[in-house]
Order: sequence, then structure tokens, then C-alpha cells
Amino acid sequence: MLNWVEYRKELLGRIGEIGQIAPDTVKGYKTLSAATTGSLDAKTRELIALAVAVTTRCDGCITVHTAEAIKHGATHEEIADALSVAISLNAGAALVYSARVMDAVQAYEKA
Repeated sequence: MLNWVEYRKELLGRIGEIGQIAPDTVKGYKTLSAATTGSLDAKTRELIALAVAVTTRCDGCITVHTAEAIKHGATHEEIADALSVAISLNAGAALVYSARVMDAVQAYEKA
């Protein structure tokens, strides 16, 4: 596995380099990341971010949002619950897309 703490430091350094070259890109990302209606607390947002990080297979997202979730008081149990949602959605997504494949098979058989 990774040294997640070091990886986060290295990642943020590289993102800083990108920010020097393409400041509007990083600024735009930061704007999107901060966008909120205020309805969810920071911990809940970070738990959602962790579930999304798993479903998108983003190691950088995992290290950043793990640190943030812990900073905002997320427990091991809350993190595990968020990951359970990600796991169930990945399996669910595979099932839904399997149905789409079967629909495509039927369409090709009719054509």
C-alpha cells in the first residue's frame, strides 16, 4: 500500500506546481470543491467524498478526503458506513450496466 501521509504531501506539492503553470484551473477546482448550499456539515461532505473517491478509484482523493474526514471527526464506523455505500453502488452499477448490455444484445439480435 501507500504511505498515505507522504503521498498527500507530494500530491499537494505537484498540484501547487500545476497551480503555478495553470492558476485558473486550480482556482476553478477550488471553487467547485468549496461549492455548497450549507445543508450538509463538513464531516458528511467528506464521507460522501470518500465514497465517491472509492467509486472513481482516485488515490489522491482518498488521501485528501481521509485526512479531512478525520479532521472533521469522522469515526472508523462512519467511514466504514460510507465505504459500504460505495461498495453497494459499484455492485449496483455493474448490475444496472449488465442490464444495459442485455438490452444491447437484444437490439443487435433484432437488427
